[in-house]
Amino acid sequence: MNNDREFLGTEPVGKLLARLALPTVTAQLINMLYNIVDRIYIGHIKDVGATALTGVGVCMPLILIVSAFAALISNGGAPRASISMGKKDYESAEATLGNCFVAQVVISIFLTTILLIWNRDFLMAFGASENTIQYAVDYMNIYAVGTIFVQLTLGMNAFITAQGFAKTGMLSVLIGAVTSIVLDPILIFGFNMGVEGAALATIISQALSCAWVLLFLTGKKTSLRLKARYFRIRPQLLFPSLALGVSTFIMQASESVVNICFNSSLQAYGGDMAVGAMTILSSVMQFAMLPLQGLGQGSQPIISYNYGARNTGRVKQAFWLLLRADCLYSTLLWALVMLFPHLFASLFTNDAALIGFTAPALRIYLATLLLFGIQMACQMTFVSIGNALMSAIAAIVRKFVLLLPLIYLMPVLFPDNKTFAVYLAEPVTDTLAVTFTAAAFYFTFRKALARLERPVE
Repeated sequence: MNNDREFLGTEPVGKLLARLALPTVTAQLINMLYNIVDRIYIGHIKDVGATALTGVGVCMPLILIVSAFAALISNGGAPRASISMGKKDYESAEATLGNCFVAQVVISIFLTTILLIWNRDFLMAFGASENTIQYAVDYMNIYAVGTIFVQLTLGMNAFITAQGFAKTGMLSVLIGAVTSIVLDPILIFGFNMGVEGAALATIISQALSCAWVLLFLTGKKTSLRLKARYFRIRPQLLFPSLALGVSTFIMQASESVVNICFNSSLQAYGGDMAVGAMTILSSVMQFAMLPLQGLGQGSQPIISYNYGARNTGRVKQAFWLLLRADCLYSTLLWALVMLFPHLFASLFTNDAALIGFTAPALRIYLATLLLFGIQMACQMTFVSIGNALMSAIAAIVRKFVLLLPLIYLMPVLFPDNKTFAVYLAEPVTDTLAVTFTAAAFYFTFRKALARLERPVE
């Protein structure tokens, strides 16, 4: 066992955060390309690009569900493993890794079966029309086969980053992203496979990333190793990990529900054009979300390890650095979107009508993006210190208490333009959610640190 992760508790926090966050942010930026590059190519397919893009966009709720189940395991298990490492309990950390691996395999089999049998029914319910359903089905039939690769890549890679191997975690994403970016134009245009080519490129690239992750976690360099003796489920380890991952699962799974509600409402008020614009809006939102998640993942090993080691000063220092970095990024991206909405829209389509419709929608949908750095810093720190309850509450309030009702309420309040009123639900929600999360975090974080400063009985 290589127990050399003590640098997480000794190296200067600023230097350490830069060292760990740079690869994770880079990985998430690459992952962003990974997630949207096929949509960019699909949107530029001759004659049918806008319709095909809308069809693939309707697949997003199902893709988000797959990612959410990966996050349920990774965002709960990885911080638990880091906290155990901070306590020098490496046996529990490895057992957590093994239990989470088995859980992901079981979940993958279940999800693959469901998606292959019922994807058409789901897609029609999620906002597909007769014009777009075949593109959506063609994409999902192939994507579903690669579910296990998506699950294990996203889930197990978090355990690599949680040990402080940020560059290795970045390479996991880079391998898949480069493969996807190379294969997309070859399969979509060269072999004339269209949306099926985009889906095939995705699962091939995820399979390669998965192989890389598993080879590392069974190799000699890792501190925590996948071992068969830890594949027997231990509820006392798995259930707390699942509990901690629930908040991230809710955030991502509810994003699927939100996507469904957006698409169905927009289909009713604005038709395929409004749904197609939503595909672009959610893609641009990833420009914000994924780098912020990368910063959070970079800080997670520092916060979790030092929380486990009861080093309150380093925990506080890491949080404030994370908050400043998140706010800086979200503010810069907000300014770019407000100034150049047509540029962002044109990345995904060459359809002039869709670009003209999407540009003003972007300014509405992302009007309060500059506040989102606060939300993400608090949300990720809740997870890093093992506070499953508050992390889940923050996620539930934002999506279920606020956003879902507002999707249906805003068109009632602004009946003159119901389509754009639907988009307005997002910035109103973000303003209220950030206020709630920041207040809850202030009191919860202080209380958690005060407990650490008490003498150990």
